[in-house]
Amino acid sequence: MASASRTEVVDVEIGKLYDVLIDYAKYPDFVDGVSGIKVLSQSDTAAKVEYSINMIKSFKYIINIKQEKPNRLSWTLDSGDLFKKNEGEWKLKDMGNGKTEVTYSLDLDFKMFAPSSILSALTSKNLPVMMESFFKRAKSR
Repeated sequence: MASASRTEVVDVEIGKLYDVLIDYAKYPDFVDGVSGIKVLSQSDTAAKVEYSINMIKSFKYIINIKQEKPNRLSWTLDSGDLFKKNEGEWKLKDMGNGKTEVTYSLDLDFKMFAPSSILSALTSKNLPVMMESFFKRAKSR
């Protein structure tokens, strides 16, 4: 099992960041390791998204996402070939003056043994880089 959480304050309006977070189909354009996305369904309050990832090895998974505009996205695993568990959330808090406090939390469990070095890379090393890619995308809007 691997868990990670990170909180940052970023110079981007909450609405812009939320819009980038729910634009799932665009993730392969700017998120490292995401090779493909299929939005299976999406409404104002929920989405079902299949991710194709190419990181160490290629794998796919589907998550069910609850969307609470503009403050929260949370997800649970629907199915996949690597994870037993994939749960997490983006929590956004408007700090005023175009700043947003962002907390990203993730809880993973794998179907097979995963060395701690791989778990560490997936949760702690890649997390700041992944978050920054979303922040840059939102700032450019």
